[in-house]
Amino acid sequence: MSSQPQPSSPETSAAPSPAALKNLAELRGNSQETILEHVDQYLQIGKESGASDIHLAVDAPPMWRRNGIFEPIWLQAKTLTAEDTERLATGFLNDAQKKTLQDRGDIDFAYANAIGRFRTSVVRQRIGVDLVFRIINSKVMSVDELGLPDCLKMLTQYHNGLVLVTGAVGSGKSTTLAALVDHINGERKDHIITLEDPIEYILPSRSCHVTQREVHTHTHSFAAALRASLREDPDVIMVGEMRDLETISLAITASETGHLVLGTLHTGNASRTLDRILDVFPTDQREQIRVMVSESLRGIVSQALVPRMDGRGRVLALEILMNTPAVANVIREGKTFMLPGIIQTGGKLGMQLMDDSLLSLYSRGLISQEEALARSDQKQVMRQHFSH
Repeated sequence: MSSQPQPSSPETSAAPSPAALKNLAELRGNSQETILEHVDQYLQIGKESGASDIHLAVDAPPMWRRNGIFEPIWLQAKTLTAEDTERLATGFLNDAQKKTLQDRGDIDFAYANAIGRFRTSVVRQRIGVDLVFRIINSKVMSVDELGLPDCLKMLTQYHNGLVLVTGAVGSGKSTTLAALVDHINGERKDHIITLEDPIEYILPSRSCHVTQREVHTHTHSFAAALRASLREDPDVIMVGEMRDLETISLAITASETGHLVLGTLHTGNASRTLDRILDVFPTDQREQIRVMVSESLRGIVSQALVPRMDGRGRVLALEILMNTPAVANVIREGKTFMLPGIIQTGGKLGMQLMDDSLLSLYSRGLISQEEALARSDQKQVMRQHFSH
């Protein structure tokens, strides 16, 4: 084997030696008074403790988001200074990433080390450099392991059309999408292309051949990658985020031309998802787009992660819309306000409203009344349920 140094991957940079990570228990005990030497030490503590995000920001103690709650890692932790966060940033960024941060003021990428993979954002702000890490589970969980309903497996059986997974930031969209794509990967013999910013879950080829591309590393934008993917003989295309008119338009076109397209949007329910898609188009194109979406849409999964009442993590609440002739007709006519009624009567097809999912979780003692009410769409109706 060659002893020449290998080029640094855009996703990774040098990690500290194992000696720098030893005595983790000791670090946990005295870190209230000590700023750790390397970001990997914070990441290891966060991952072992079940956190979803680590924040290292100027004029704040090291913070994490754990079970959906944003709080200090240690109650008496020292506040990080601008010099501390600058040192932590330069300690793990490679030369190309440092230049991007200097030129642009921010950089987003997937950082990988011996501990795992992390979706990383480093930004310059008024008083220094802030670092935020999203901890990515290295194992792609299956649809069954996530406790997702069986009707979602039906969405992976289509050979064309549009499947959307929606929800707020941190609601588990990427995890659900990875599970759906990996289900296809194990069940079909197709070419899957994923377009992400950054790549989160690594999907080794199984029955399918999987090509994973990262925006800003392997391509300039989602739209450019999506346009290129249509020339790569794909069967399934996963679009990590449908952000703009061009990307949404290309995704709809691809779904109509014999490809199964799975994508995400930051919307809270099925009605708002369809409104968001239609609203990005110029007024004179909306009637045509409504017809296209009514024919190509396969389903919408909207989700939220709600803190459990017993404090032991979070539980998934889901709204599910499956396309039917009634749904397609409502989309064509632009009457998305009628969708909740159709979803409510579509239980036999696996459909359910977010409010009904929240009410079920509350009735099973998994979430509090306050959480259910705060996240509901029809708060007055939810209050009436609680009063009975």
